[in-house]
Amino acid sequence: MRESGRERVAEAGAPFGVAEVTGVSMVPTLLHGDQLLVQYGARLRAGCVAVLRHPLQQDLLIVKRLIERRDGGWWVLGDNPDAEGDSRVFGAVPPELVLGRVRARYRPVTPGRQRSPVVMVSWLLSAVRPVASRRLRAR
Repeated sequence: MRESGRERVAEAGAPFGVAEVTGVSMVPTLLHGDQLLVQYGARLRAGCVAVLRHPLQQDLLIVKRLIERRDGGWWVLGDNPDAEGDSRVFGAVPPELVLGRVRARYRPVTPGRQRSPVVMVSWLLSAVRPVASRRLRAR
C-alpha cells in the first residue's frame, strides 16, 4: 500500500493545501488518516517529508521523505522500511513532480472513541504536530 494524498486545494497557486494520508509507508511519522498541511513551493532539502506526484502514475499523490538529490531528481523513501512504493521501485523523482513540503500533521478524532475529558486532553496534546526534518541514516 502506498501513501497517497487527496488534495483539497480549491485555488491553483495556493501557498498551502491539505492532503490526507492513506497507507502505511510513512509509519511511524504519519499514520493512515492523518491530515497534512502542505506548503507548495517551499524550499526542499534532504530529510523533508514531501507530497509528490508518483512518477509512473502522475494522477496519484504520494508522501515520502526526500533522501538526496541525484541525477534525474530526488531519491525518496518511506519511513516504514517494510513498505514498498518508493525510489527503490521507481527510481529518482524529477523535481517538477515534487509539489510541496509537509509542514504539519493533524490526527482527527477516531470515530466511535470514548470522548472522556482525559481522552480529549490526550488527543489535544498529540493531534497537531509539526513534521520536522530528521537526520538521515543509511539504509
